[in-house]
Amino acid sequence: MPSKVVTITYLQMFESPTQPHLPLPEPLVAMRSFEPTPSFYRYLYSTVGLGWHWLDRRSWSDQQLCTQLHRPEIQLWVLYHAGTPAGYCELVSVDNEVNVGYFGLMPEFVGKGLGRLWLGWTLHQAWSKKPSRVWLHTCDLDHPAALPLYEKLGLKPYHRLREVRELP
Repeated sequence: MPSKVVTITYLQMFESPTQPHLPLPEPLVAMRSFEPTPSFYRYLYSTVGLGWHWLDRRSWSDQQLCTQLHRPEIQLWVLYHAGTPAGYCELVSVDNEVNVGYFGLMPEFVGKGLGRLWLGWTLHQAWSKKPSRVWLHTCDLDHPAALPLYEKLGLKPYHRLREVRELP
């Protein structure tokens, strides 16, 4: 497998976004998946992460996925467009903080202006838990518009590191 040096950027915010929260316009709807099945989660994870080298959880067993996803501090939200999955986010609440563990859109919905709406909704959902901080990380394998969008919606970089990743 070839390897690549990747820059990982950690971003955070300590206050809810100043922009007013706009509800998702029809035909978009966000639904929480309370007990996602491993096959459904694999579909979301592998499809959203397809072009961005999301590899961490691809080798996880069904039991590992269930153990992770059914923890009470984790919420899995799925964005639907006219009944079709368009993206998802995973919110992890620990120690009065919320980590946006995974966030993204299905390839067919990238570039259609949904990223800003979905991220705005995701941040609103994270802040509805009244945390002291909301944070996430991204890397330069992600969509080129991801980091600028995170910053535009109020997340500020606080740490960068470089690591070697093995890529298929």
